[in-house]
Amino acid sequence: MHRAVADLEPFVYRAHYLTSAQADQLFTRLRTEVTWRQQSLRLFGRRVKQPRLTAWFSDPGITYQYSGLRLAANAWHAALKPLRRRLEADLGVAFNSVLLNAYRDGADAMGWHADDEPELGPHPVIASISLGATRRMLIRPAAGGRSQRMQLAHGSLLLMQGTSQAQWRHCVPRTRQQVGPRINLTFRHIRA
Repeated sequence: MHRAVADLEPFVYRAHYLTSAQADQLFTRLRTEVTWRQQSLRLFGRRVKQPRLTAWFSDPGITYQYSGLRLAANAWHAALKPLRRRLEADLGVAFNSVLLNAYRDGADAMGWHADDEPELGPHPVIASISLGATRRMLIRPAAGGRSQRMQLAHGSLLLMQGTSQAQWRHCVPRTRQQVGPRINLTFRHIRA
């Protein structure tokens, strides 16, 4: 029986979506071949530098806006194309863009948020691949309540779907622990 999108499990985690060798190779290529940027965004009425580096790749004509940033189409990096095809085949979802976040160390972070921009639609499917150091992600109900913690390991897939963005918030907090660099790829479909 087919379930409605809103009824899907909001968070699905697969620890070993990529083999160690696949994850190592992709991490090395993205770390050295991508042009990373530290952008400024609007937060609570003022401009601040993002506490991480980012890169954006998409099909032609696809733009994405969040926190006062407008990301224009940037041709897909060759290392991302096979992973995009695999995710689309495995998940049955067409992705037309990917936002990459590079966390240099434990001081880099992502604050509480939901990926709920109108161009993502009411129930977006976001496929999040983690590479490099394991980092903790927290999720909590949007209406308030206790946080749950997830450890996002090298080569893992976190699928956020259904009500994950409408009813939940998530973050990758800073840590004082010694952690190495991490790259996170969030594949998504932007509605034109």
